[in-house]
Amino acid sequence: MTANPFKPTAGKMPPILIGRQSVINDFSEALDNGVGAPGRIMLITGQRGFGKTVMLTEFRRIAKARQWETIGETASEGLVARLVQTLTPTGIHMDQVNLSPSIGITGLASASIGQAHFTAESNPLTLRNALNKRLANRKIGKGKGILITIDETQAASREDLVAIATAVQHVIADGDESDTPEAERKGVAIVFAGLPYMINDLLDNKVTTFLRRALRRELDNVPLPDVKNAFIETVRESGKQISEDDALDAARTSKGYPYMVQLIGYYMWQSAQRRDSNVITTEDVETGTSDALLAFDDAVCVPAMDGATGAERLFLKAMAQDVPNPTRVSDIVGRTRRSRSWVSKYRAILIKNRMIRQSGHGEVEFAVPHLGEYLRTL
Repeated sequence: MTANPFKPTAGKMPPILIGRQSVINDFSEALDNGVGAPGRIMLITGQRGFGKTVMLTEFRRIAKARQWETIGETASEGLVARLVQTLTPTGIHMDQVNLSPSIGITGLASASIGQAHFTAESNPLTLRNALNKRLANRKIGKGKGILITIDETQAASREDLVAIATAVQHVIADGDESDTPEAERKGVAIVFAGLPYMINDLLDNKVTTFLRRALRRELDNVPLPDVKNAFIETVRESGKQISEDDALDAARTSKGYPYMVQLIGYYMWQSAQRRDSNVITTEDVETGTSDALLAFDDAVCVPAMDGATGAERLFLKAMAQDVPNPTRVSDIVGRTRRSRSWVSKYRAILIKNRMIRQSGHGEVEFAVPHLGEYLRTL
């Protein structure tokens, strides 16, 4: 039995990384171009469903193919401690830790690995030592290094981000001070991925100003012709067929949103499979679209609104009255019964967080596909 080629599961590698080749090239070239290449410190942002996790998976695959060691982490409490543990699997020097978890130190946060605790003050030094020790390992070849990817960076604590940024900066400086020829020098690459507002939090933190030098890449909607061609190619390679018109209709419904592309592809393919047919018809596309929208609401729209404040919800619901058309900012004033300054404030916040975007003079529209339609159902 032929397996469905579309992979809408979060983080699962899709068959075609459509519209992302330039970002992949930036990263690949950075590994090839040696220490100091801009893409070795990268910030990837995008709304949920734009393929950030998939990109990190692809980056680790590329690094492994070049004989780099890789570490994939998702931000949560104890991030730095887990990185240190991964880098030093044979154990941690006990003079770098506090083995008394019941004893607190006023004003200092701690992160634990079992019974071992690192203070916030020692985190950068501990991680720096762990990275340098690992890079000195002969298993890492000359000119190679360690790639660290951190997903959901917006969930990381300020202390962990400061520790990581400081440690990586010093490890790079340590390498610059060595007498090793540049072509043979081992290095560290680190890629952060998270929601758009994460960028602002990181760059506004004066302690992590070195991240301003990172290569910033924002994942956006994929051009519809690329989506259409991806549908045709993926379906054909799976042993089925789809017409140009039906593929274009499916692409238009997806609006180039990568996760929606995978959802529609999955459900329309599955619809044809249930009929034991090798042809995806117009009816299969319609069925697939209907099923995809339900799944999209649960996976993208609900989480997006969970993070919105009451004021932001009021603004967005006022916009939802106009979907699929843009909304005039002046209409939001009347619908919300708020002042122009209030509307201007939340318009700026929602644009900054990539929930909405300017579509014309004095007009805004939703940046997340189907979010307006979803809000109208609430």
